[in-house]
Amino acid sequence: MTQPFAIAIHGGAGTILKTQMSDELKQEILDALSKSVQAGAAVLEAGGDALDATVAAVKVMEDSPHFNAGKGSVLTHDEMVEMDASVMHGAQQDAGAVAGVRHIKNPIALARDVMRDSDHVLLIGEGAEKFALEQGHDYTEQDYFFTERRYEQLQSMKEKGLFALSESKYPDDKKYGTVGAVALDKQGNLAAATSTGGVTNKKYGRVGDTAIIGAGTYAENNNVAVSTTGMGEYFIRKTVAGEVAARMRYLNEDVHTASETIIQGELKAMGGEGGLIAIDANGDVHFAMNSSGMYRASVGVDGTLTVKIYADE
Repeated sequence: MTQPFAIAIHGGAGTILKTQMSDELKQEILDALSKSVQAGAAVLEAGGDALDATVAAVKVMEDSPHFNAGKGSVLTHDEMVEMDASVMHGAQQDAGAVAGVRHIKNPIALARDVMRDSDHVLLIGEGAEKFALEQGHDYTEQDYFFTERRYEQLQSMKEKGLFALSESKYPDDKKYGTVGAVALDKQGNLAAATSTGGVTNKKYGRVGDTAIIGAGTYAENNNVAVSTTGMGEYFIRKTVAGEVAARMRYLNEDVHTASETIIQGELKAMGGEGGLIAIDANGDVHFAMNSSGMYRASVGVDGTLTVKIYADE
């Protein structure tokens, strides 16, 4: 018997200032979120696999300049783009991830290739890009990823001696711009995918939670799929995505309770800001955040499309 399907996406959590969000920009972001979640839903509607649906959804956001992933990635201290991504399929708990890639248009697709076509889970830097070219990915010049907005953000951060997107004059002020998707397909498979450009002004080859299975991404059939967004160092230390799954597996908590307990409780107590999206084996979707907003959208098991930005929506 074919079961219902559902999908949820996020385009980053954080303080998205209403005072600096023009109506035009807000509409562009809402449209991009809608396009993303519907791209994933179309894969599921056609009977496709949950992982392919999450990758299709994330690619739309990677191709948009409005999110900190792919085209809209923030710049490092050396004025480069370095991107991380990961995927996980719940059936066999297969996973693939890349970190520090600079010349691949869609890191999320590369992460899927690592899962499917290599003997490894995580590839980094030049090695990941060599593998990508062998897999048929095009070499993409850094110019493609460069946006004036991100350059101005970097200069602002350098002047203040800061990193991340804090104290910025932009609409995504203090916003952690990771993107991600979680899905349940008609076969009952759960999957998750997460992609990011990291934090502005990062140094030393910094890698956050996005590339770390169990921290930024996790999927387990008959349980839950999770994708996180926030202050990566805290999400790694708390293994947030895996913790949600563990609470559901061992404590029999529902997806809402497990998600809120981590995001509003232990993570927040550590000083970690951010959020997550999660979907359980019945297609029940939950968005958890301890920030004032999170770009998010979903298509539920009843087919209802929902797109939101602020926490009070």
